[in-house]
Amino acid sequence: MTLRPGALAGLPVADVLDEVVAASRPDAAGRGGSVGVTAPPGSGKTMLVPAALLDDLPRGARVDLLQPRRLAARSVAGQIARLRGGEVGGEVGYHVRFDARVGPATRLVVQTTGIMLRRLLDDVELAGTGCGGLDEFHERSVEMDLVLGRLVRIRATLRPDLRIAVMSATLAAEPVARLLGASRGTPCPVVTATGRMYPVEIRYGRHGDQRDLEELVVAAVGGAIRATDGHVLVFLPGVGEITRAEQAVSALADREGCMLLPLFGDLPPEAQDRALADLGRRKIILATNVAETSLTIPGVTAVIDSGLARQMRVAGATG
Repeated sequence: MTLRPGALAGLPVADVLDEVVAASRPDAAGRGGSVGVTAPPGSGKTMLVPAALLDDLPRGARVDLLQPRRLAARSVAGQIARLRGGEVGGEVGYHVRFDARVGPATRLVVQTTGIMLRRLLDDVELAGTGCGGLDEFHERSVEMDLVLGRLVRIRATLRPDLRIAVMSATLAAEPVARLLGASRGTPCPVVTATGRMYPVEIRYGRHGDQRDLEELVVAAVGGAIRATDGHVLVFLPGVGEITRAEQAVSALADREGCMLLPLFGDLPPEAQDRALADLGRRKIILATNVAETSLTIPGVTAVIDSGLARQMRVAGATG
């Protein structure tokens, strides 16, 4: 894959793309065809690896790239489309619940896990798919594991030409490599890109502070704005907390000339794009944990973590 000059060519994953593509190719007997890729967030694996695999597939074959979150799927499709000099819905598209932008020429489809599961029910051999890519695999779920298991079964029984690429930022790669290499009796190759290290200063809030969360956010954002010169990213547990923090921080944002932008999965696509785009002004982004690993927001120099997250869990006693 030919990279545009500048930052893309300097991303850590760009140095190992040839190794990833070579490892993904099945041999003459149809064995192999799987690769694991581990790289820290922001190293370029989501943008560069699927595009490189697409360029190595036979003409007409497509890449189905899985993203656990709808917001990330839309964003990733846009980034890859721009990387390849096109628009979303052309060579690169996305398919999420209630929204799809694909066309006759689309050969790389970024989709959520639920969309892929539905397709696996309707098309047991994944006709036309040359490579199934699972991104952010460290965000483990029953659905993602089921998709991986189905891909492995399809390749072992119906489609020895099907390639599988599993990408992760933090997951231990050895168990996945053993699963993907089970048909050959040896683990599949795992390619690791080393991330670039930056100095990070960690500051903690005062222990036992009894102020409301939005008051704590105002104080922390004010300090971050004075201490840094880039965007400020604030992690909050949910939409309610984001709404209350937005009201509390609005006066501070106006005084400092900053844009105040929420970011969560149920926002309209246009509002999500505003939070991710370069708008020419400093931004204060109030986000759920969707921005932890699924998205990389350029220009952030301060991160404020509330230490809170809202998660759904199944109660075994009641189901």
